[in-house]
Amino acid sequence: MNKEFIPPTLPLDFDFETTKILKKTILANKALAKLNGISKIIPNSEILINSLVLQEAKDSSEIENIITTHDELYKADIDIAAVSNETKEVQNYKKALLEGFNLVSDSNLLLKRHIVKIQMELENNTAGIRKQSGTNLKNAQTGEVIFTPPQNNQDIHNLLDNLEKYINEPNDIDPLINMAIIHFQFETIHPFYDGNGRTGRIINILFLLLNDLLDIPILYLSRYIITHKNDYYRLLQEVRTKDSWEEWIMYMLSAVEEISIQTITLINKIKNLMSENKILLKEKLPKIYSKDLLEALFMHPYTKIDFLINSLGLHRDTASKYLNELEKIGILESTKKGRTKYFIHKELFALLKEGI
Repeated sequence: MNKEFIPPTLPLDFDFETTKILKKTILANKALAKLNGISKIIPNSEILINSLVLQEAKDSSEIENIITTHDELYKADIDIAAVSNETKEVQNYKKALLEGFNLVSDSNLLLKRHIVKIQMELENNTAGIRKQSGTNLKNAQTGEVIFTPPQNNQDIHNLLDNLEKYINEPNDIDPLINMAIIHFQFETIHPFYDGNGRTGRIINILFLLLNDLLDIPILYLSRYIITHKNDYYRLLQEVRTKDSWEEWIMYMLSAVEEISIQTITLINKIKNLMSENKILLKEKLPKIYSKDLLEALFMHPYTKIDFLINSLGLHRDTASKYLNELEKIGILESTKKGRTKYFIHKELFALLKEGI
């Protein structure tokens, strides 16, 4: 087995403010600030949170070869039974991410115990921080050990305590650079038996929220990582073996910039679709149109009678009538699974399936 790699504690004695990094940091911050501003054009923030959290849950899980389809994922999100184990794992990711969002919002801190709680929700077990040695990261194709993280339980705890302090105490480094440093450090500590990659990607978004770079959790880097997966793992390892911090920081800054720009495009498309649906509803179904109904249609690409009953306080017959009327004018399309009839917002589903 490769000798274990114990990362140095933070802060690091390294010049993170190279000309190259600083120029990219400006661009990434500008794109992120624009995203945070434009997110407010959607009247109900839950619409974006629901849409983008599910997309991130799918993408982040896909990095770990947990594969589900958009169709199954959205069905599962409105409690349709008999979904695959992979879809259940993706649902756990969504729950873990929202748990983290609530913890950070309530305490304005991201603590070690919060991270443990997030991972527990993600993995749906109580194994917690690694107590036994033997964990290493292997090449999936060859079986070769690429990296051996810290093995001793006390070392892991000490490093996590140091990371907690670094996350929560202000310093002079730009928060986006700090996010990249923290992500590397967490993945290198590799504190859990499973779920480290997904937990680390949740920490990314929580750190941005903690530093007031975002008001709601809508920037997710997993899509970028999927597209540049080999570089992601290569650069993480080259920081350990070659101290290649500049290349790693540039990778993460590029991810923030590119995904911010793509997410802005998606938000604008959702906003335009809401406007089109509003016009259509007012024209074709003026008696049932309301702002609350419009927003309910965008909370989720799949819906069913119970959803409208609960969200709008409608009688069952009224909810059924609304859904059927919405299908007649082409906004929704019905389908059956077993005894359950549910309705797909076709254009919203297409937007979210296309992704950011």
